[in-house]
Amino acid sequence: MSSVFFYGLFMDKDLLIKKGFHPSNIKLAFAMGYGLRIGEKATLVKSESERSYGIVMDLNEDEIERLYSAPGVSDYVSEQIEVTDDTGNTYKVQCYNLPISKLAGSNREYAESLSVAAQKMGLPKIYVEQILTWVK
Repeated sequence: MSSVFFYGLFMDKDLLIKKGFHPSNIKLAFAMGYGLRIGEKATLVKSESERSYGIVMDLNEDEIERLYSAPGVSDYVSEQIEVTDDTGNTYKVQCYNLPISKLAGSNREYAESLSVAAQKMGLPKIYVEQILTWVK
C-alpha cells in the first residue's frame, strides 16, 4: 500500500470505489508550498506562498498504476511531497502532477466538479471558493 495525495477529482473516494478501487486510511491534508492550477485538468505547482488541500488515501501499487495509466491522466508524473493531515501529522506521500508544460486551456465543468468534490470531502470553505475562481 502507498499513501497518495489527491487534489483533483480523484479525491472523491466514492468515485474511486465506483471505478473498482479500494481506498483506505482516508484523511484530509494540505501541501504547504504548492498552488493549485486548473486548465483542462488540475495540477499542483511549487509556490512558497500557497497551500493546496486534498485527501490522502492508501491504494495498492496495482491500483495506482491502473488509475494513472487511464486515458486523460497518463501524462501525470509521480513525485514525493510532504503533507500535513488534519491531526497535524506531517509525512511524505506520492502525488501525481501534470507537468506545467502540458497544462492548457480551461475547463469550467471540471472546476465546478472539483469544487463539489472538495466540499463533499470537507475541504475548507475558503479553498472551495478559491477553486470556483477557476470557473470562467
